[in-house]
Amino acid sequence: MNAPSPEIGQRIDAAGIETNYHDVGDGHPLLMIHGSGPGVSAWANWRLVMPALARQARVIAPDMAGFGFSARPDGYTYSMDNWVAQAVGLLDALDIERADLVGNSFGGALALALAIRHPDRVRRLVLMGSVGVPFEITEGLDQVWGYTPSFENMRRIMDYFAWDRSLVNDELARLRYEASIRPGFQESFAAMFPAPRQRWVDAMSSAEADIRAIGHETLIIHGRDDQVIPMANSLALHEMISRSQLHVFGRCGHWTQIEHAARFAQLVGNFVAEAKAAA
Repeated sequence: MNAPSPEIGQRIDAAGIETNYHDVGDGHPLLMIHGSGPGVSAWANWRLVMPALARQARVIAPDMAGFGFSARPDGYTYSMDNWVAQAVGLLDALDIERADLVGNSFGGALALALAIRHPDRVRRLVLMGSVGVPFEITEGLDQVWGYTPSFENMRRIMDYFAWDRSLVNDELARLRYEASIRPGFQESFAAMFPAPRQRWVDAMSSAEADIRAIGHETLIIHGRDDQVIPMANSLALHEMISRSQLHVFGRCGHWTQIEHAARFAQLVGNFVAEAKAAA
């Protein structure tokens, strides 16, 4: 008998979306929103840092609609409006008034939009390799969003993610490829970001005036060698968000939470702990 997948956590209705999520640890809620790569799930994205962060916070990591093991409703529109509604619906379903937010890439755009639209639901904000401001789509992101399932294609696009190529070995590529061909996974993924893909970068962007109005303490994190999301995004966010700090990891691509897992967890852990100390 096969052991249950660690990617499958608990299930709850979040704004009408049956949502798979992980809920570990105790303390102030820390909502962690994954990126948008093929075959991604909350567990795959955050597995290396959840145990450390769960020692001081209640870590909640959902699969957003269309990703991982959450529902893929027929006729559902994959849009920032609907993903934000799902995230807020999850907080409501779990009876959480305010949470710290951590968003990776696509998840950064979502966290940014949530903080703008529902500022009272957010205590502190962490944006990692974030989308959410206008930029010309990179070759890396275009290739990631344009993925069609094969082991070779997965191996090729994973080379964009990490600075340390030893992390993107054949075993990991095989696991991610197999994840991408589970029933329904590629169909929903292909429906999200059809070409021309620049329009999806634009659709995920928040208005500059809204970003400048963010009053939350914000930690911005980027890998200096990121080939998927340009570091200029984080420089722009740092300039726009007055109460922000920027941390750049050298010898690091788009996978900060994997390539520098211990440092990432410590950085985020210290940042959210500051809020408790200041309370």
